[in-house]
Amino acid sequence: MTDRPALGPEQFVNRLRQAIQAGVDWIQLREKATPTRELVQVAGKVLSIQRGARQKVILNDRLDVALACGFDGIHLGGTSFPVGNVRKMVPSGFIVGASVHHLNEALEAERDGADYVIFGPIFTTPSKLQYGLPQGIQKLRAVASALSVPVLAIGGITLSNYQECLEAGAAGIAAISLFQKTKSLRRVFMKMRSVLKPAHR
Repeated sequence: MTDRPALGPEQFVNRLRQAIQAGVDWIQLREKATPTRELVQVAGKVLSIQRGARQKVILNDRLDVALACGFDGIHLGGTSFPVGNVRKMVPSGFIVGASVHHLNEALEAERDGADYVIFGPIFTTPSKLQYGLPQGIQKLRAVASALSVPVLAIGGITLSNYQECLEAGAAGIAAISLFQKTKSLRRVFMKMRSVLKPAHR
């Protein structure tokens, strides 16, 4: 997940290239407050960097821009279009994901056609205080065991606790600070892959 304002234009581009080189699976572009014209410009830059790489690029919330610019998918929040409505409007192969905070929300998103869900916050984190108290590992385990689509953990994920999320059944993690504040994305991702790969062979 990206936080372009926190990085600045030049560092944002550099960090995107580093993320692709490090081998992240998906990049989610989060630009909730960006005007449409500017967002289209940012999207063009991001997609030009990604072109030819295996990584998928998902846009947060803005379905119109995602379709117009050729993103691989859309990530929907609690105030976005419902998953079922979006699924009817997008072409085959277009990825649709959703943020969920309760088991019932997760089950509904899967039933309506979500390809994955992001569940959290798992741990305490200032950026997710608006969504309430941390869900914790046990609730993550319950959601992961109830769904057939991948469940990604989010919220307060660090190198000290990400393995707990994977052991609880998460298919992966979503994070901003963990990836943007590290000095070496490659080192972080290699460490995480050493745990993730054996669990999914």
